[in-house]
Amino acid sequence: MASSWVNSAERIGSDLHLDVSGPGGRRAALTGALRDAVRSGRLAPGTRLPPYRSLAADLGVARNTVADAYGELVAEGWLTARQGSGTRVADRTEPLRHAGRPAVSDPPRARGPRYDLRPGAPDASSFPRAAWLASYRRALHSAPSEALGPGDPAGRRELREALTEFLARARGVRTEPDRIVVCAGFAHALRLLFGAGGVLRGPVGVESYGLAFHRDLLADAGVRTVPLPLDEHGARVDPLGRERAVLLTPAHQFPTGGPLHPERRAAVVDWARARGSIVVEDDYDGEFRYDRRPVGALQGLDPERVVYVGSVSKSLSPALRLGWMVLPDHLVDAVRAVKGERETWSGVPDQLGLADFVGSGAYDRHVRRMRQRYRGRRDRLVAALAERAPHIRVSGVAAGLHAVLRLPPGTERATVEAASARGVALEGLAAFRHPAAQGAQGDGLVVGYGTPSEHAYEGALQALCGVLPAQ
Repeated sequence: MASSWVNSAERIGSDLHLDVSGPGGRRAALTGALRDAVRSGRLAPGTRLPPYRSLAADLGVARNTVADAYGELVAEGWLTARQGSGTRVADRTEPLRHAGRPAVSDPPRARGPRYDLRPGAPDASSFPRAAWLASYRRALHSAPSEALGPGDPAGRRELREALTEFLARARGVRTEPDRIVVCAGFAHALRLLFGAGGVLRGPVGVESYGLAFHRDLLADAGVRTVPLPLDEHGARVDPLGRERAVLLTPAHQFPTGGPLHPERRAAVVDWARARGSIVVEDDYDGEFRYDRRPVGALQGLDPERVVYVGSVSKSLSPALRLGWMVLPDHLVDAVRAVKGERETWSGVPDQLGLADFVGSGAYDRHVRRMRQRYRGRRDRLVAALAERAPHIRVSGVAAGLHAVLRLPPGTERATVEAASARGVALEGLAAFRHPAAQGAQGDGLVVGYGTPSEHAYEGALQALCGVLPAQ
């Protein structure tokens, strides 16, 4: 059955496309499409419309559907109908104009890069639409009516219970539902912990390489950050002193890669206990480890000294805006108070959908499938570099959605610029360095292999190899 119609010039005298596949039924969709065509001027005053029998046949809908749509628009004054003259656009209708100023067309959208190899995003085309929709429907069908009222700032109980079981099983997190507060992602968690009215104050120790956005967020809140040196074992925690907290990515340091060494994991927990401080653990892609079992969460060593933060931004989609904080008992009430009396960040239907998605096992299945896919992409990246740029060393590939390509000294900026000129979006390693960091990691690229769709990945690899500097 047809869902749209383009008239012939003989019938109306101008090309017109009507889409009747929208929500609310075909009559409502047809009525809206005709009304919009008149408003915009695509159907000019006096234009004769096709007989409703002809339009119904073209669209594959019942005659009464078109007749009722025509009748509704006649009653509203958009159309006129006279015996022997047919149905026409009313003479008084005028296309919408901007009052008091000339019409201005929207500026053209800037074209994005042909290949996006920046780190931090998953493959959007791999979102499990069917499985997510099934969970969403089940969750809404079984949700109590009160779930659609003002939301609990801690998050829906269903989601917190599902996360308690999943995080214990998959990440070694020790918690219970009442210690979990749902948030809109890691940045939101930082605002709740350190922002205006936040429960922690600075200074805060941070890894010397990390997201500038997170450092800027802390700076905007008046929190001073102290960079911790990095080496092959992760962040060095021995310089920590009187800091109120430390922010770490212990499962997979971002962006250089590699887990925090076991001795340093123990040392930072001992420091937090001795100082009464807090470790904020950013477990941004802990599910994706390829060569052995994922490294368990640091939080398992001491749930009273570690705030564990996770989200679905890498595993599902950043568009969902769903994350969680697993809190020490003494911080739960304070964080809830800062968040407010009602949930204003993460939609309750999405929370209910995620609870079903996790509880039904669909989340585990999706992560396993994506782990295989991303491992394959990593292997293809390593193989392409070995063949076409064997002088480029690759690191940080045991886990996550990105790799670090070590470049010859002095070539990073030129490589990033050359890539941009060829439509390849890349990030240089220097972009992640703390301004006050002592020592540098050298020149490099942080290449995200998760973002391109599967059909575009081979072209992205070829484009990447084409801009790498010679030995």
